[in-house]
Amino acid sequence: MLDRCSTSVPAEYVVRNGDLLFSWSGSLAVDIWSGGDGALNQHLFKVTSKTYGKWYFYQWVKHHLPVFQEIAQGKATTMGHIQRHHLAEAKTLIPAPSLLAAMDSVFGPLLDRAFVLRRQSSELSSIRDTLLPKLISGELRIPDGDSTRPWTANCAQTETG
Repeated sequence: MLDRCSTSVPAEYVVRNGDLLFSWSGSLAVDIWSGGDGALNQHLFKVTSKTYGKWYFYQWVKHHLPVFQEIAQGKATTMGHIQRHHLAEAKTLIPAPSLLAAMDSVFGPLLDRAFVLRRQSSELSSIRDTLLPKLISGELRIPDGDSTRPWTANCAQTETG
């Protein structure tokens, strides 16, 4: 179950679908949020840039993630974490503007498409989880007969025609 938060949080703490989140303590993970409107807590950063595409900084956070995880595992606390200076020490290569623009035109749409597919998968899982128990219990029935399987007729026509 998800915890609910106040709807009056400051705008910089609001999280929306498609925002890139980085957990700097505990699991140390990076992900593109797809859970609807929410709010940051003390263990999450919303990673943004006015200069670079989301795909770019997403890949760089993923690149540095193993080092961050190693630092956190070395902490003698119940929940390992990194500190701001670890982020400042993480270096990033910046390609020439023309190359970056070309990369944006390819990788930006790929990341956007991956996110759309993830949302669709989530919606389909929700529909499955709603319908499957009703099908198993018999509460919902699918009628027998060829009319429910139009692909059977199409396959037969293709094979003979």
